[in-house]
Amino acid sequence: MSQAPYQLFSPDVRTTSVSFASPHSGRDYPASFLASTILDQDQVRSSEDAFVDRLFDCAPRHGAPLLVAGAPRAFVDLNRAAEELDPALIDGVRRASHNPRTASGLGVIPRVVANGRAIYRGKIPISEAHRRLAEYWTPYHGALQAMLEQSHAAFGEAILIDCHSMPHEALEHVGPAGSPRPDVVIGDRFGASASTAVVERVAAAFTNAGFRVARNMPFAGAYITQHYGRPSRRQHAVQVEIDRSLYMDEAKIEPTADFEAVRHALDLVVETIADFGRARDLPVAAE
Repeated sequence: MSQAPYQLFSPDVRTTSVSFASPHSGRDYPASFLASTILDQDQVRSSEDAFVDRLFDCAPRHGAPLLVAGAPRAFVDLNRAAEELDPALIDGVRRASHNPRTASGLGVIPRVVANGRAIYRGKIPISEAHRRLAEYWTPYHGALQAMLEQSHAAFGEAILIDCHSMPHEALEHVGPAGSPRPDVVIGDRFGASASTAVVERVAAAFTNAGFRVARNMPFAGAYITQHYGRPSRRQHAVQVEIDRSLYMDEAKIEPTADFEAVRHALDLVVETIADFGRARDLPVAAE
């Protein structure tokens, strides 16, 4: 029996065009999957955005919904297109045009986790890939699309904050040598997925809460920002990546003593972002 593909936490009253989502914090690992992987429990969780759902769980208190994945990223990656099937992993998939994500093992059904560690000993049948898409990927994206449509109906616009975390080591070469690393990376696909006004307000909300912020490097956004970001239609998608070392022990996958302080700071960020989603003066931008 399938586990829930997502959880939707809704406010008592929806007061903002902003929605929050966490597609990679799912931790409902099916027993059949754990029995099939060659990784131990910590290894298989290494690509999970652990605790990101808890960092942003204040969203409903500020009038915004929060959509949280149930399935873990190692099982099905909700930030990939359904067509990004890896022929090196899935038996029966024909090789298509080159896709760097799929080629590296990071398709919609991942072949590897962090640091390129293989998840499986061999291939999985295409029927299993299709089952995961039908039972997890499709319901999650159906809920996400509905959430944005509700924003449009109520406010005439939709702003999606796509919440992620990043390994501290991913920031090693960001910025000039010796300069402080960013705490947060805001991704808008270099202006394609959200208007400048929206992105600047999101970045300012983090900066004013004490976080060091970078834009689009090394993470500009993937499928979700690409697919849902339509600024010319007043639909904006912004990816947020937070340095995991700020709030968790990355090796043990456990919150540190700083977790609640970071969570408290993010409460202010979420409140600020939700507030500007109550204004109806955001300009339409060309895609």
